[in-house]
Amino acid sequence: MDQQTRRLMEKIEESSQVSMNEIMRIAEAVQYSDLSDERTVRSLVRQLSHLANRPISKEKEDQIVQSILKQNVPSSIDELQKYFK
Repeated sequence: MDQQTRRLMEKIEESSQVSMNEIMRIAEAVQYSDLSDERTVRSLVRQLSHLANRPISKEKEDQIVQSILKQNVPSSIDELQKYFK
């Protein structure tokens, strides 16, 4: 893992109180998930919300799910970092 990725992971770990190991486990699960299937995406969003101990409203969940289904998600580490600034 390069330095930039490691720093991003540490920021996520700090802000979410989720260990890097859990983050990597979820990342692997996402990698092999069908992100075009609404049920699968909704389940992943709920799992992440629960794991991070950050409940989200039904409306926010719907927004996240629709963004993922429409493939309107960051495609690089640089784009993802913008969400955390």
